[in-house]
Amino acid sequence: MIELSVQNLKKSFEVGEILLDGLTFEIQTGECVGIMGRNGCGKTTLFRMLTGELEPDDGVIVFAPGRKIGLISQIPVYPEGYTVENVLRSAYRDLFAMKKRMEALEHQMTVSSDKAILSEYDRLTNAYEVGGGYDMDMNVDKICNGLGIPAAMRDRFFTQLSGGEKTRVNLARLLLENTDILLLDEPTNHLDLKSVEWLESYIKQFKGTTLTISHDRYFLDQVVDRIIEIRDGRAEHYNGNYSFYLEEKQARFNLQLKQYEQEQAKISQLSYTVERMKGWGINNRVLYRRAMAMQHRLERIRKTERPRTEKTLKARFGEKEFFGDAVFSVKDLSKRFGEKTLFSDVELHVEGGERIAILGDNGTGKTTFLRCLLGEEPVDAGRIRFGPTVKTAYLPQVMQFAHPERTLYDTMLYELNCTPQAARDRLGAFLFSGEDVFKTVGTLSGGEQSRLRLCMLMDEKINLLILDEPTNHLDIASREWVECAIEEYEGTLLFVSHDRYFVDKFATRIWELEDGQIKDYPCGYAKYRSLKENAAVRPIPQTAKPEKKEKPRAKVDSKALEKEVRRLEREIEKQEQRISELDEQLQAAATDYQELLRLTAEREAADADLNDLMAQWESAAEQLV
Repeated sequence: MIELSVQNLKKSFEVGEILLDGLTFEIQTGECVGIMGRNGCGKTTLFRMLTGELEPDDGVIVFAPGRKIGLISQIPVYPEGYTVENVLRSAYRDLFAMKKRMEALEHQMTVSSDKAILSEYDRLTNAYEVGGGYDMDMNVDKICNGLGIPAAMRDRFFTQLSGGEKTRVNLARLLLENTDILLLDEPTNHLDLKSVEWLESYIKQFKGTTLTISHDRYFLDQVVDRIIEIRDGRAEHYNGNYSFYLEEKQARFNLQLKQYEQEQAKISQLSYTVERMKGWGINNRVLYRRAMAMQHRLERIRKTERPRTEKTLKARFGEKEFFGDAVFSVKDLSKRFGEKTLFSDVELHVEGGERIAILGDNGTGKTTFLRCLLGEEPVDAGRIRFGPTVKTAYLPQVMQFAHPERTLYDTMLYELNCTPQAARDRLGAFLFSGEDVFKTVGTLSGGEQSRLRLCMLMDEKINLLILDEPTNHLDIASREWVECAIEEYEGTLLFVSHDRYFVDKFATRIWELEDGQIKDYPCGYAKYRSLKENAAVRPIPQTAKPEKKEKPRAKVDSKALEKEVRRLEREIEKQEQRISELDEQLQAAATDYQELLRLTAEREAADADLNDLMAQWESAAEQLV
């Protein structure tokens, strides 16, 4: 069944500048469709027209009858004084109105037994139950648990939240509304990895229809059935996920280029023949008529448009030669904010050429750790030591420029002390051309500011590049430009990112910041995920401090001890298998709050039992030595 039909949609905001030019597509019931395209191509404008916020200049939008539509907007706005709980509960405004009416009817029934009152009350009771009125609290808790919205946040005013927290709360509100069609505009922005994975699981099990605008390539691979790319105001259709889209798009480009080249060769050959025959036909009418017939044939040949390649960023990081082995080392590093310990007793060692991703939930201290490394944030304990030839460059998550009133051109001249031509060349390499260079820095979008900061960093001779969420605010093409520059960079790379595609592409080592500790996984993202899911191998522990030697023990029965060690090893193996099974059950129950609570408690108890068995095994094994 067709859930949504968009036919010949047109929209312009300025005279002569057409944003959408005949956009046409259909969405079937239950599909999850990714909407892609460069920043500014009209994706968000399309969503605003689907919700009725904007009117198209021309074209038709038709939804299946009775469908309820929900939109997660990039800038949520709620009444002054709304707490997070108020925002979440606003998803049930119809049910609250229904309950209020039921309470009024209950009061009337105490003094009257009118059949009309009883009939209305019975109808409302059924509607309230079917609408989920009796499950409101459970559903709110389940969604908040999945998206990482703690109880303390639910009491805060919505206006006091950060941009990322607002996005999460607004997404939770939308999911609670139980809509038929979800419109998700960059839903993974500001979500940590656990929340993104939970959202993926929710969408996969969602029985309704989903349209999502996203630059998260890993997310698109996981959830979408097909992709609609908006290009030159029209829709191009790809019947698969992001990986399929990449291959199919390249195949279409190659086919169109081949057709274009064949047509051009044919046109060239016919044009040459026509001109020769016209010359021969000056005194020969038969030849001249043939030449004119060929000319008409030439004009009727279907002209294939030459496929256009996207502009690419042509730049690379300047590199400073690195001497020695150690880039930096961290020993006994600790950092607190008030009573909260972000990390403690951290010991790490980094060698030249490593590519390290720092992963962890929002608020665990990843950015703070980077700032401590750079000396921008004081530490409470421990030391950080860099190699003598290390030169660092840092791309922060939030861009700040000393003079936002300056143009891009002036910023390059003043801050890099380069020549006017060098400033133009550098900006051009990062796709700032023409009048773009005279925009003021303060008017740039987040993605453009990231590109400008990268442009400024490229000039520096560095061997340690530190990036904090480098792909935030960038469309897919811009992310690929950044990746091209990083691929050619041969120095040491340390970065924080929730972009799993980016992490999978570059990380050769993972640092996981969790519960105040940094666990070191000397592997790429795919193996890291496998280790986390299967719990097959524990991460390399932090270097333990030497323990004091114990006094010699008395002789013990070695045979009995060997038997006990073997028994404990069998028990440990069984317990590890049990934990692996629980991990699989936890993943399958991602959207069931009550089951999650039960399984989480069981998982914690199993971990405790395993730790106890390991302690017994270590004690028995030591006595055998």
